[in-house]
Amino acid sequence: MDTNNSSSSTEPSEQASSHEALNQQARQALESETSQRSLVPRGITIGLAMFALVLSLAGYGFRLMVGDDVETVLRHAAVIVPAFMLGIPLFFWVGSRILNKVKGLHIETWNAISLGYLTSCVSMLWLMGTYS
Repeated sequence: MDTNNSSSSTEPSEQASSHEALNQQARQALESETSQRSLVPRGITIGLAMFALVLSLAGYGFRLMVGDDVETVLRHAAVIVPAFMLGIPLFFWVGSRILNKVKGLHIETWNAISLGYLTSCVSMLWLMGTYS
């Protein structure tokens, strides 16, 4: 009879240790999930930002070589380059913040900025194709 009591008393401790092990595994899985929240790697976003900068500056060297007035080219570049480099990604970032607050979504900031730079690059390529 004592052996039955001793075996039944060890089972709850084994269950408790297995629950603790499961809880620890769940915490580790949650920590690894929260450390990798963004879908887009930072390198891709930085690459898109550099590509957007190259695209936004691409035509100005050509315009200067052709003989356009420097003041006109610089004035145009002062408007267009910040619009594509800062305006569009900022618009997507602000939109993600608003959707996170209003709709309760969970859009990561880095993903929104990446989408902004991607949209910026695509729109510049579209404009270049239209006016070429």
